[in-house]
Amino acid sequence: MNTAEIIKIEKGRPGEAFARCVEVIKAGGVIAYPTDTFYGLGADPRNARAVSKVFEIKGRGADQPILLLLHDRTDVTAWTFVVTPSAERMMARFWPGPLTLVFTARPDILPQLTGKTGTIGLRVPGNEVTRALLGQVGNALTGTSANRSGSSSPRTPAEVMGELGDRIDLVLDGGVSAADMPSTVVDVTAEPPRIIRMGAVDVSAELS
Repeated sequence: MNTAEIIKIEKGRPGEAFARCVEVIKAGGVIAYPTDTFYGLGADPRNARAVSKVFEIKGRGADQPILLLLHDRTDVTAWTFVVTPSAERMMARFWPGPLTLVFTARPDILPQLTGKTGTIGLRVPGNEVTRALLGQVGNALTGTSANRSGSSSPRTPAEVMGELGDRIDLVLDGGVSAADMPSTVVDVTAEPPRIIRMGAVDVSAELS
């Protein structure tokens, strides 16, 4: 039985670890990596086989969409044609940070990612290490939590390994995650926006 490779981010020298992550992702593999909330499962969202692996690893239903993490807010237009005024305000106010915004998905997005809902969740994470990794990848990454569906979301590499160590290819060890709450999720497909899940950031003032 294979066990996931673990790579630690060396202080001041993250390049080697990032390069190995990029190699695995470009080969269609799945990594676990630190985000601004919990550890996430990262795969190339343009690779149908890699996305299918994420679903298989998690035991996730096909009707459950998977959010994406972006390097920068300018990447949003690669995934949606429609950015409402409220979405613009919320991106300016809360990104980078633990706020996932749900947009109308572009028609060329893999239907697995949207759960066939026609929408896609996007976030620019507040963790600088995560954004640096995304910059090296040069693409968005899937950002669903690195656990089996229904299990607790992991905050450490050890927790990831304990549950998924024989299912994934690599764990990027970034230490303990800074947050113990999931991202807040807001539907911005229409005006006014609608809170789907309240989490690590309080956006209620923006919607009142």
